[in-house]
Amino acid sequence: MAVLTSSAATRPAGSNPVGMRRLTQLNWFGGAAGWLWLVIVLVPLYWIVVTSFKDQSAFFTQNPFALPADPTIENYRLVIESDFPRYFVNSVVVTAGTIIPAVAISFMAAYAIVRGAGSRLLAGVNGLFLMGLAIPLQATIIPVYLLIIRMHLYDSLLALILPSIAFSIPLSVLVLTNFIRDVPKELFESMRVDGASEWGMLRKLALPLTRPALVTVSIYNGLGVWNGFLLPLILTQSPDKRTLPLALWTFQGQYSVNVPAVLASVVLTTLPIVILYALGRRQLLSGLTAGFSR
Repeated sequence: MAVLTSSAATRPAGSNPVGMRRLTQLNWFGGAAGWLWLVIVLVPLYWIVVTSFKDQSAFFTQNPFALPADPTIENYRLVIESDFPRYFVNSVVVTAGTIIPAVAISFMAAYAIVRGAGSRLLAGVNGLFLMGLAIPLQATIIPVYLLIIRMHLYDSLLALILPSIAFSIPLSVLVLTNFIRDVPKELFESMRVDGASEWGMLRKLALPLTRPALVTVSIYNGLGVWNGFLLPLILTQSPDKRTLPLALWTFQGQYSVNVPAVLASVVLTTLPIVILYALGRRQLLSGLTAGFSR
């Protein structure tokens, strides 16, 4: 009896061996499911990369998942020589031209909405931004097309940038508003007592504290613009104004039999996104998980 008492006394308060065993089992199941999902995701990526280093004869004769017996970079050379650098530059210009002004406008709008919480005008503006989340791009493509025609911007990169900015702002304002709202009001009041202006508080207080959210909305919106297909298809016509997704579509038509060349273009298109994620991974994960930890 004494042994039982001593073991019970040494057991941490509130511990439940049965509950711990169940939690361990659940963790094993979650880990197995995670590894299974990782395999499901990696298998097509592995096939794309491996096939891009094969020639056409090897693609039709070898095992699809086998490593190439004679690796070649001829597919990549073929893609690069087919105006791929021009399409890449167009995508970079459209993505950067969208993200920089969209995030800057959204950040200032979110700061004004949070700081002017009692204003009916700002509350109406916030509601207008939230309404923008309910309007899909496909539903507005005809009015956007007519506006671009009236503005004489058709078949230009600016015709892709302006609508992309408009569709990137609503979600960015929503995310940044929640982050700025979590900044303690005492910090703003102390800076106000020290004589800081609203612009000073925006730049020296709100901007550093919401950096994870800024990186998050930048990467999220950047992915949407980089992979956008509908706007370039409708609002551009010249081959020199094509972005990478539209160029991939033309590559698929041009190399309908040469599958390795198409997959090589897919790898080159995805590579900048992978590099961007590797550079901003910590900030992105911090921004995504901050809402759950608060």
